[in-house]
Amino acid sequence: MTDPDIAVLRQKIHGLSAEEFAETLRDRLPDHEVALARTPAEERDLLSRARVATGFSTDEETLDSADNLELFACVFAGTGHLPIEAFEAHDIAVTNAAGVHGPNIAEHVLGNILYFTRRFHVAERQKQHNVWQSFQTHELQGSTVTVVGLGALGQAIVDRLDSFGVETIGVRYTPEKGGPTDEVVGFDDEQGLHDAFARSDYVVIACPLTDTTRGLVDEDAFRSMAPDTVLVNVGRGPVVDTDALVSELRSNGIRGAALDVTDPEPLPSDHELWDFDNVLITPHNAGHTPNYWERLADIIAENVAKLDEGDDDLRNRVV
Repeated sequence: MTDPDIAVLRQKIHGLSAEEFAETLRDRLPDHEVALARTPAEERDLLSRARVATGFSTDEETLDSADNLELFACVFAGTGHLPIEAFEAHDIAVTNAAGVHGPNIAEHVLGNILYFTRRFHVAERQKQHNVWQSFQTHELQGSTVTVVGLGALGQAIVDRLDSFGVETIGVRYTPEKGGPTDEVVGFDDEQGLHDAFARSDYVVIACPLTDTTRGLVDEDAFRSMAPDTVLVNVGRGPVVDTDALVSELRSNGIRGAALDVTDPEPLPSDHELWDFDNVLITPHNAGHTPNYWERLADIIAENVAKLDEGDDDLRNRVV
């Protein structure tokens, strides 16, 4: 029995099977053996022999016997659920799926913004009651959009906003690096951050959840926003203080919110957020794309080629 080059662990994402992922990797890497694990026992066996593994996660005990493993390619953009210290202790590199979601989530954000700009929620409500009545709308052109988080996702959003004639403000940890937005401010720049919120017609949350971003959009942040501001959250639910959001919506403090992520999540069926006409809720669905495995396979194939050449400067490396 030969040792596989790549072990694909059991997983399903957005209805896409691990078998389909394995086939996509075989197409990208025809000179490498790609093995698919279908059971826990097969996962343990393959992890003990493979050079590269890709999946959601694995446990520390399994890593103890992963003698050949050089790379664990996480199929999520976030890696907070992984036993990072164990990977470091075993000198196993870890990469993530950053960038895989860029096109589809960026399109989702644009849909959210246009939903409120053209007030499609009003049209939807009138249609339910067979009402033919003109209503006021807005224009996106000339608006200001703040994008909180300028990683691969934030940059994809800004790229797609470019053709709409809007002013953009980006928020990132290292504002000195600049970015694709017209202006950039830092997470630790309280004055700059609140000034961005105050000037924004749309505030898009596209950052991961960290100690810095948890509760970033709180009562104080909402107080800085104008009554015409719309909040769009495709990052993580706890970046926004839910109680403060509900209070703001009750008092017409903002124009509305589009939430693909919530806190808590899933959002309970009796939660107040369901009852607001000016809140669009999608069930953490912005990440759905039929091209998920294709994009992830591109990243893994690139990194396998680097490993073959002895290059450890891996794309999306987090460990």
